[in-house]
Amino acid sequence: MSIKRDKWMQYRTLKGTSSLAAWLPETRLLKLNELVKQMNQYQSLVLKPRDGSFGRDILFITRNGANSYRIHNEKKTRYMKDTERLLKWITKQTRGRGYIVQRRLQLAQVQHKPFDIRIMVQRRKGTSSTWKVTGSYAKVAAQGYLVTNVPSRIIPVPEALKKAGIVDRSLLVKTKRVALTAAKRLGEHYPKLRQVGFDIGIDKKRQIWIIEGNYQPDLFPFQLLKDSSMYRRILWYQKH
Repeated sequence: MSIKRDKWMQYRTLKGTSSLAAWLPETRLLKLNELVKQMNQYQSLVLKPRDGSFGRDILFITRNGANSYRIHNEKKTRYMKDTERLLKWITKQTRGRGYIVQRRLQLAQVQHKPFDIRIMVQRRKGTSSTWKVTGSYAKVAAQGYLVTNVPSRIIPVPEALKKAGIVDRSLLVKTKRVALTAAKRLGEHYPKLRQVGFDIGIDKKRQIWIIEGNYQPDLFPFQLLKDSSMYRRILWYQKH
């Protein structure tokens, strides 16, 4: 089953559940006339293609002054000192493609590199099946990247939390609970949906955020972990 990848549609679906609203970063459709207001409201924004994957074509815009901006795209950084030029450049970059705008999350870091947590949630065949967390790992961003979709390392979540100086062990339990609640909501919207790979962020204030859910998540990183039980469990759920 193929479900259309649409970050805006997914956000609207999850936002409709009051218990999930607190875990979702403020998200809007990209409109240039509103973008200036958003840039004045937040020092740093993220622009993402609605249909994007693997972190491609994501733009980070940081305001350095009244009309001074830093733009980060993959490993490239450019600077602009004119708001009008910036808007023209963004128009050219996003032309013909829908984008969403989010306040940039200040993610917790491992050795000065941001990381987030991939939590795999699945259910067996039949819409009455209960959603279960079947696996998780932490993605540490590669050198020079702000997105974790290009990871330098895949490590167990407890190890990432420890290296990030996060001693609150209940956070891992909370992230799993948030992922299960989100999966249940998406499952109500898409009755045939049986798996979601959620990217869950923890910011520097220890707030949990749902970054996005992937309907066809890459399973290869699970094979890189020493503990192979999660990978076997995921495959079992896919078959049953």
